[in-house]
Amino acid sequence: MGNNTSRTSANQHQGEEHPKEQYVHSVFESIAGKYDMMNDLLSFRRHKAWRKFTMKQMNMQPGNTAIDLCCGTCDWTISMARASETGHIVGLDFSAGMLGVGQQKIDRSSLDRQITLVQGNAMSLPYDSNSFDYATIGFGLRNVPDYVQVLKEMKRVVKPGGMVVCLELSKPTWQPFKGLYYFYFQQMLPMMGKVVAKRYEQYKWLPESLKMFPGRQELAGVFTDIGLTNVKAFPLTGGIAALHLGIKEKKDV
Repeated sequence: MGNNTSRTSANQHQGEEHPKEQYVHSVFESIAGKYDMMNDLLSFRRHKAWRKFTMKQMNMQPGNTAIDLCCGTCDWTISMARASETGHIVGLDFSAGMLGVGQQKIDRSSLDRQITLVQGNAMSLPYDSNSFDYATIGFGLRNVPDYVQVLKEMKRVVKPGGMVVCLELSKPTWQPFKGLYYFYFQQMLPMMGKVVAKRYEQYKWLPESLKMFPGRQELAGVFTDIGLTNVKAFPLTGGIAALHLGIKEKKDV
Protein backbone atom coordinates (compact mmCIF):
# COMPACT_ATOMS: atom_id res chain seq x y z
CA MET A 1 0.00 0.00 0.00
CA GLY A 2 2.95 2.33 0.71
CA ASN A 3 2.75 5.69 2.39
CA ASN A 4 0.49 7.31 -0.16
CA THR A 5 -2.90 8.39 1.10
CA SER A 6 -5.46 7.34 -1.46
CA ARG A 7 -8.02 10.04 -2.20
CA THR A 8 -11.53 9.65 -3.48
CA SER A 9 -14.13 12.36 -3.63
CA ALA A 10 -15.30 13.45 -0.20
CA ASN A 11 -18.66 14.08 -1.76
CA GLN A 12 -19.83 11.62 -4.38
CA HIS A 13 -22.56 13.95 -5.60
CA GLN A 14 -21.13 17.41 -6.16
CA GLY A 15 -23.57 20.17 -5.34
CA GLU A 16 -25.73 17.92 -3.18
CA GLU A 17 -23.80 18.10 0.07
CA HIS A 18 -26.07 18.12 3.10
CA PRO A 19 -25.90 21.34 5.22
CA LYS A 20 -25.04 19.24 8.28
CA GLU A 21 -22.27 17.55 6.30
CA GLN A 22 -20.83 20.93 5.33
CA TYR A 23 -20.86 22.17 8.92
CA VAL A 24 -19.42 18.97 10.41
CA HIS A 25 -16.67 19.03 7.80
CA SER A 26 -15.73 22.59 8.78
CA VAL A 27 -15.75 21.64 12.47
CA PHE A 28 -13.34 18.74 12.09
CA GLU A 29 -11.07 20.55 9.66
CA SER A 30 -10.69 23.34 12.23
CA ILE A 31 -10.01 21.12 15.27
CA ALA A 32 -7.92 18.35 13.67
CA GLY A 33 -4.72 19.37 15.43
CA LYS A 34 -6.38 19.41 18.86
CA TYR A 35 -8.73 16.47 18.32
CA ASP A 36 -6.83 13.86 20.35
CA MET A 37 -6.40 16.17 23.33
CA MET A 38 -10.05 17.17 23.29
CA ASN A 39 -11.08 13.50 23.08
CA ASP A 40 -9.46 13.06 26.49
CA LEU A 41 -11.59 15.90 27.87
CA LEU A 42 -14.74 14.71 26.14
CA SER A 43 -14.52 11.16 27.50
CA PHE A 44 -12.90 11.78 30.91
CA ARG A 45 -9.84 10.09 29.35
CA ARG A 46 -11.85 6.89 29.01
CA HIS A 47 -11.90 6.56 25.20
CA LYS A 48 -8.77 4.38 25.14
CA ALA A 49 -10.29 1.97 27.67
CA TRP A 50 -13.51 1.89 25.65
CA ARG A 51 -11.58 1.06 22.50
CA LYS A 52 -9.65 -1.69 24.31
CA PHE A 53 -12.94 -3.21 25.50
CA THR A 54 -14.30 -2.96 21.95
CA MET A 55 -11.28 -4.74 20.49
CA LYS A 56 -11.74 -7.55 23.00
CA GLN A 57 -15.38 -7.98 21.97
CA MET A 58 -14.45 -7.92 18.27
CA ASN A 59 -11.87 -10.69 18.73
CA MET A 60 -10.01 -9.92 15.51
CA GLN A 61 -7.85 -12.73 14.12
CA PRO A 62 -4.63 -12.56 12.10
CA GLY A 63 -5.41 -11.70 8.49
CA ASN A 64 -8.80 -10.11 9.20
CA THR A 65 -9.68 -7.05 7.12
CA ALA A 66 -11.62 -3.96 8.18
CA ILE A 67 -12.87 -0.57 7.08
CA ASP A 68 -12.87 2.11 9.78
CA LEU A 69 -15.38 4.84 8.94
CA CYS A 70 -14.95 8.40 10.23
CA CYS A 71 -11.49 7.20 11.23
CA GLY A 72 -10.34 10.67 12.29
CA THR A 73 -6.76 10.60 13.52
CA CYS A 74 -6.61 6.80 13.11
CA ASP A 75 -6.10 5.50 16.66
CA TRP A 76 -8.65 2.72 16.13
CA THR A 77 -7.43 2.07 12.58
CA ILE A 78 -3.94 1.45 13.94
CA SER A 79 -5.23 -0.77 16.76
CA MET A 80 -7.01 -2.99 14.25
CA ALA A 81 -3.96 -3.22 12.01
CA ARG A 82 -1.90 -4.42 14.96
CA ALA A 83 -4.57 -6.93 15.98
CA SER A 84 -4.95 -8.36 12.48
CA GLU A 85 -1.15 -8.49 12.02
CA THR A 86 -1.34 -9.00 8.27
CA GLY A 87 -4.88 -7.96 7.29
CA HIS A 88 -5.53 -4.88 5.16
CA ILE A 89 -7.22 -2.03 7.05
CA VAL A 90 -8.89 0.95 5.33
CA GLY A 91 -9.40 4.19 7.22
CA LEU A 92 -12.02 6.47 5.65
CA ASP A 93 -12.84 10.05 6.62
CA PHE A 94 -14.11 13.14 4.80
CA SER A 95 -11.67 15.49 6.56
CA ALA A 96 -8.28 15.86 4.91
CA GLY A 97 -7.00 17.57 8.06
CA MET A 98 -7.90 14.62 10.27
CA LEU A 99 -6.43 12.14 7.78
CA GLY A 100 -3.24 14.15 7.68
CA VAL A 101 -2.80 13.78 11.44
CA GLY A 102 -3.63 10.08 11.15
CA GLN A 103 -1.12 9.52 8.37
CA GLN A 104 1.64 10.96 10.56
CA LYS A 105 0.78 8.38 13.24
CA ILE A 106 0.76 5.58 10.68
CA ASP A 107 4.14 6.66 9.33
CA ARG A 108 5.56 6.43 12.85
CA SER A 109 3.95 3.03 13.47
CA SER A 110 5.58 1.11 10.58
CA LEU A 111 2.11 -0.03 9.52
CA ASP A 112 1.98 2.02 6.33
CA ARG A 113 1.97 -1.08 4.09
CA GLN A 114 -1.03 -2.48 5.93
CA ILE A 115 -3.21 0.64 6.16
CA THR A 116 -4.75 2.68 3.36
CA LEU A 117 -6.38 6.04 4.12
CA VAL A 118 -9.19 7.24 1.89
CA GLN A 119 -10.96 10.59 1.85
CA GLY A 120 -14.55 9.63 1.21
CA ASN A 121 -18.22 9.69 2.12
CA ALA A 122 -19.44 7.26 4.80
CA MET A 123 -22.95 7.29 3.27
CA SER A 124 -21.68 6.03 -0.10
CA LEU A 125 -18.67 3.77 0.39
CA PRO A 126 -16.43 3.28 -2.67
CA TYR A 127 -16.15 -0.49 -2.12
CA ASP A 128 -17.91 -3.59 -3.41
CA SER A 129 -20.34 -5.52 -1.25
CA ASN A 130 -18.91 -8.32 0.92
CA SER A 131 -15.38 -6.85 0.99
CA PHE A 132 -14.35 -6.71 4.69
CA ASP A 133 -14.50 -8.84 7.81
CA TYR A 134 -15.33 -5.78 9.94
CA ALA A 135 -16.84 -2.35 9.41
CA THR A 136 -16.31 0.01 12.33
CA ILE A 137 -17.20 3.58 13.22
CA GLY A 138 -15.93 5.32 16.35
CA PHE A 139 -17.48 8.58 17.60
CA GLY A 140 -18.66 9.46 14.11
CA LEU A 141 -22.15 8.03 13.64
CA ARG A 142 -23.89 10.94 15.37
CA ASN A 143 -22.16 13.37 13.00
CA VAL A 144 -23.40 11.99 9.69
CA PRO A 145 -26.52 13.32 7.92
CA ASP A 146 -28.23 9.89 7.89
CA TYR A 147 -26.91 7.35 10.41
CA VAL A 148 -29.26 4.59 9.18
CA GLN A 149 -27.84 4.91 5.66
CA VAL A 150 -24.29 4.69 7.06
CA LEU A 151 -25.15 1.52 9.00
CA LYS A 152 -26.69 0.01 5.86
CA GLU A 153 -23.50 0.79 3.96
CA MET A 154 -21.44 -0.80 6.72
CA LYS A 155 -23.59 -3.92 6.53
CA ARG A 156 -23.29 -3.98 2.73
CA VAL A 157 -19.50 -3.93 2.62
CA VAL A 158 -18.89 -6.58 5.29
CA LYS A 159 -18.73 -10.21 4.24
CA PRO A 160 -21.48 -12.64 5.24
CA GLY A 161 -20.65 -13.49 8.85
CA GLY A 162 -18.80 -10.18 9.20
CA MET A 163 -19.33 -7.68 12.01
CA VAL A 164 -20.63 -4.11 12.10
CA VAL A 165 -19.25 -2.20 15.11
CA CYS A 166 -20.21 1.21 16.47
CA LEU A 167 -18.52 2.89 19.44
CA GLU A 168 -20.25 6.17 20.20
CA LEU A 169 -21.16 8.65 22.88
CA SER A 170 -24.54 7.87 24.40
CA LYS A 171 -27.00 9.10 26.99
CA PRO A 172 -26.64 8.26 30.70
CA THR A 173 -29.92 7.09 32.19
CA TRP A 174 -29.43 7.23 35.96
CA GLN A 175 -29.27 10.15 38.34
CA PRO A 176 -27.40 11.97 39.78
CA PHE A 177 -24.71 11.01 37.28
CA LYS A 178 -26.94 11.96 34.34
CA GLY A 179 -27.39 15.51 35.57
CA LEU A 180 -23.72 15.97 36.38
CA TYR A 181 -22.65 14.64 33.00
CA TYR A 182 -25.01 16.86 31.03
CA PHE A 183 -23.83 19.89 32.98
CA TYR A 184 -20.25 19.01 32.11
CA PHE A 185 -21.05 18.16 28.50
CA GLN A 186 -23.27 21.15 27.72
CA GLN A 187 -21.73 23.89 29.89
CA MET A 188 -18.12 23.11 30.77
CA LEU A 189 -16.94 21.34 27.62
CA PRO A 190 -17.54 24.29 25.24
CA MET A 191 -15.67 26.57 27.62
CA MET A 192 -12.74 24.15 27.76
CA GLY A 193 -12.79 23.99 23.98
CA LYS A 194 -12.54 27.77 23.91
CA VAL A 195 -9.60 27.79 26.32
CA VAL A 196 -7.69 24.70 25.16
CA ALA A 197 -8.43 24.52 21.42
CA LYS A 198 -9.42 28.17 20.85
CA ARG A 199 -12.71 26.89 19.45
CA TYR A 200 -15.99 27.62 21.25
CA GLU A 201 -18.70 27.16 18.63
CA GLN A 202 -17.23 23.85 17.46
CA TYR A 203 -17.25 22.37 20.96
CA LYS A 204 -20.65 23.83 21.68
CA TRP A 205 -21.84 21.89 18.67
CA LEU A 206 -20.57 18.53 19.98
CA PRO A 207 -23.15 18.21 22.79
CA GLU A 208 -25.82 19.46 20.42
CA SER A 209 -24.95 16.59 18.07
CA LEU A 210 -25.99 14.11 20.76
CA LYS A 211 -29.45 15.55 21.38
CA MET A 212 -31.11 14.03 18.31
CA PHE A 213 -29.03 10.85 18.34
CA PRO A 214 -30.75 7.64 19.54
CA GLY A 215 -30.05 6.17 22.95
CA ARG A 216 -28.45 2.79 23.46
CA GLN A 217 -31.56 0.62 23.18
CA GLU A 218 -32.99 2.61 20.27
CA LEU A 219 -29.76 2.25 18.31
CA ALA A 220 -29.72 -1.49 19.02
CA GLY A 221 -33.19 -1.57 17.47
CA VAL A 222 -31.84 0.10 14.33
CA PHE A 223 -29.14 -2.57 14.07
CA THR A 224 -31.87 -5.21 14.18
CA ASP A 225 -34.15 -3.32 11.78
CA ILE A 226 -31.53 -3.23 9.02
CA GLY A 227 -31.10 -7.00 9.27
CA LEU A 228 -28.08 -7.46 11.53
CA THR A 229 -28.21 -10.44 13.89
CA ASN A 230 -26.75 -11.27 17.31
CA VAL A 231 -26.97 -7.57 18.15
CA LYS A 232 -25.29 -6.60 21.41
CA ALA A 233 -25.27 -3.21 23.13
CA PHE A 234 -22.91 -2.42 26.02
CA PRO A 235 -23.21 0.71 28.18
CA LEU A 236 -19.79 2.18 29.03
CA THR A 237 -18.83 4.42 32.00
CA GLY A 238 -22.31 4.94 33.32
CA GLY A 239 -23.82 5.09 29.86
CA ILE A 240 -21.92 8.13 28.56
CA ALA A 241 -20.81 5.87 25.72
CA ALA A 242 -22.09 2.65 24.19
CA LEU A 243 -20.72 -0.17 22.08
CA HIS A 244 -23.00 -1.81 19.50
CA LEU A 245 -22.15 -4.99 17.59
CA GLY A 246 -24.10 -6.82 14.91
CA ILE A 247 -23.42 -9.72 12.52
CA LYS A 248 -24.32 -9.90 8.83
CA GLU A 249 -26.07 -13.20 8.25
CA LYS A 250 -24.14 -15.65 6.10
CA LYS A 251 -27.13 -16.10 3.83
CA ASP A 252 -27.42 -12.31 3.43
CA VAL A 253 -25.39 -11.54 0.34
